[in-house]
Amino acid sequence: MSADAALIEKYLEHVRVEKRLAQRTVELYSLDLQKLSDNAAKAGMALTRVQNAHIRRWVAQMHGAGRSGRGIALILSGWRGLYTWLGREGLVHSNPVQDVRAPKAAKPLPKALGVEDAVQLASYHNEEADPWLEARDAAMVELLYGCGLRVGELVGLDAVASGSARGWIDLQAGEAHVLGKGSKRRSVPVGSKALQALRHWLAVRGGEAGKDQPALFTGRHGTRLTAQSVWQRLKRRSLLAGLATPVHPHMLRHSFASHVLQSSSDLRAVQELLGHANITTTQVYTRLDFQHLAKAYDAAHPRAHRKDGDSG
Repeated sequence: MSADAALIEKYLEHVRVEKRLAQRTVELYSLDLQKLSDNAAKAGMALTRVQNAHIRRWVAQMHGAGRSGRGIALILSGWRGLYTWLGREGLVHSNPVQDVRAPKAAKPLPKALGVEDAVQLASYHNEEADPWLEARDAAMVELLYGCGLRVGELVGLDAVASGSARGWIDLQAGEAHVLGKGSKRRSVPVGSKALQALRHWLAVRGGEAGKDQPALFTGRHGTRLTAQSVWQRLKRRSLLAGLATPVHPHMLRHSFASHVLQSSSDLRAVQELLGHANITTTQVYTRLDFQHLAKAYDAAHPRAHRKDGDSG
């Protein structure tokens, strides 16, 4: 066994026994440390001679080979742990991985439903469901998609306005008043379909909720509905409605934003409706909108269907 292999084995025994890491974690550490050992061997040096520049070069090579930023971050974590331990053992003077960070992964676009799928979900009515649950769930979907609310803002709504309410719906004015991130309040217009669904829900909500329960949306036991419950109900409803992908509350918020932007191109208005403190947060929806335009181009523009071999 080489000196490097013996060091790695001793370190793995340390994390297995003293840190009590799971066997699977130890196995992953072993694989990542073998990569480190292989890199050092190719460079003609022992693990204890590796410098910061070597680590950075190997990170660049991994990134160039297509490994994700998250994957590289996990590998670096294992390498960093080894050198921290080697430092405590007095075998290295500094940790060559200490200031090395993985490349940032490209931020994925938020998932949004197409307009037809969103309308299909909002219009869905389950004739066989409990009428009380059906009325409640329909109103929740209308508010999530029609107002772009966060799920926390939705479950924080009260049935009537009060000094202690985090949020409420003004049916007369057609507005939702919510408490968003950073304890910032905002008002959002509520469309006619959502108002209709809300009035229907309020008409049947009564007895189950109890006289002293202020929450707009409650469960069968009369307690305020949790965000997790909304996730579960929405997932179930989207599958019953025939959508190919299970829908979660934030997907409806993304759908609201992208559909409003497609129709109006008013980024500032969408920023206000969503309650984003910074316009850069809202700008992600311009990428969604561009995708929408690109698909329209592919479907309709004559130059999008050139045959192979056509000249430019």
